[in-house]
Amino acid sequence: MEEVVLGIDLGTSAIKIIAVNRQGEVLETVSEPLKLFQEQPGYSEQDPNEWFQATKRGVKRIISSNALKNKAVKGLSFSGQMHGLVVLNKEGQPLRNAILWNDTRNSEQCRQIKEVYGERLNYNPILEGFTLPKMLWVQQHEPEIWEQVNVFMLPKDYLRYCLTNQINMEYSDAASTLLLNPKTNLWTKDVGSIFNIPDIYPSLVNSHECVGYVSELLADELGLKHQVAVFAGGGDNACGAIGAGVINDKEALCSIGTSGVVLNVEHNHVTEYDQNLHFFNHSIPNTYYAMGVTLAAGYSLNWLKTTFFENDSFAQILDSAESAKLGANGLLFAPYLAGERTPHGDAYIRGSFIGISGQHKKADFARAVIEGITYSLYDSIKIMREAGHEINSITSIGGGAKSKFWLQLQADVFNMKVKKLKHEEGPSMGAAMLAAYGLGWFESVADCVETFIKVEEVFKPNAENHKRYEQFHNVYQRVYKQTKELTKELLAITK
Repeated sequence: MEEVVLGIDLGTSAIKIIAVNRQGEVLETVSEPLKLFQEQPGYSEQDPNEWFQATKRGVKRIISSNALKNKAVKGLSFSGQMHGLVVLNKEGQPLRNAILWNDTRNSEQCRQIKEVYGERLNYNPILEGFTLPKMLWVQQHEPEIWEQVNVFMLPKDYLRYCLTNQINMEYSDAASTLLLNPKTNLWTKDVGSIFNIPDIYPSLVNSHECVGYVSELLADELGLKHQVAVFAGGGDNACGAIGAGVINDKEALCSIGTSGVVLNVEHNHVTEYDQNLHFFNHSIPNTYYAMGVTLAAGYSLNWLKTTFFENDSFAQILDSAESAKLGANGLLFAPYLAGERTPHGDAYIRGSFIGISGQHKKADFARAVIEGITYSLYDSIKIMREAGHEINSITSIGGGAKSKFWLQLQADVFNMKVKKLKHEEGPSMGAAMLAAYGLGWFESVADCVETFIKVEEVFKPNAENHKRYEQFHNVYQRVYKQTKELTKELLAITK
């Protein structure tokens, strides 16, 4: 009987589950939508129990599919949205909705942490997205809930707990809380004690570690006929990198979803970055990654579609952008629709078009948005290079990898080779690979990558185009400083 593993990715909008065999073939894919609660500006929450119910529905669907007939599910693992705060009581029940990565209500708590530690803590910037300021918000605004907290978790860890009844957290996600020191791989409980956080830390495990098995009762409900090993998994960016084969030094990942991420792998070396670059443990032991984030990458393109290209597909918008000249005829777009993470760390900055004239057409606006998103990602690459880290190639996934035009544009702006994968499944593939490695199907993650990940095409930079883009990027980099105070005034008078 053919053996398979499941990769379960807990995203913000949906849970995606894939079934993969030993040859890396994706046999089946299912997705279950999730609800997002945004009751006030800046608030973003989800119900952890809905994650579990959606996961059960998805697993039942994939197990009962024709593709998995006469197949044995041997293991599963997780990828998940990072930073989100889940708090459980002594009975193991969630005390409130999870506060998600894109929730920005805790600016005051960030300020309190900065008063003690400055701009960075445990090699990371102190920003609203991280878990520690979310914990302080609950402590200060919901003391009756905080008093009942027995343990805190991150989103995918709650799902894993529901399947195994085991509570733990792995390093790649723990590093995203501001409470783990990636150099020692230990919780910095002294940081927590300064802010009156009791010992509510879960035990730490490696991403490929088997942490238990699907409980018998649940296995029967889901239709699992064999004992299924459950592996710890990783944060979505770490798993996205593994699922793209980005595991070695000098390799980078460009992922364009709602937000955009540039991720650079580093082995056995902990680096002090600045300018709001993140530094986390990878899901491979003794490996790390630096990460820059554009908050409104694909979100900017979606905004463009709903606002100006409502009747066009995304493919048509990209075709329109390609028809415009390089540099969008002197039109620049700053993609700060939801604030910006790297390099500015500013939740209040807003986007702008610079250089509009009566000569500009819709195609120019489309190209300006595509170029502006790419310029923002290039900011992160430049910071990594300036810190002395060589990047030889970048693998592009997500929305930016669906268009050859955009892939070539990335190569030209970044001035490096950009790889497109033959099959792209994202973080769910990384989760499946961690399960395959944990089961002993491969001697190393690298061996798994060699079997599972195939490059379809490589886009090489055009030197002349890069010189032109460099000129536009130099202007782009000055837009933030020129518009920061204007944006503050606008926000103040429009409340």
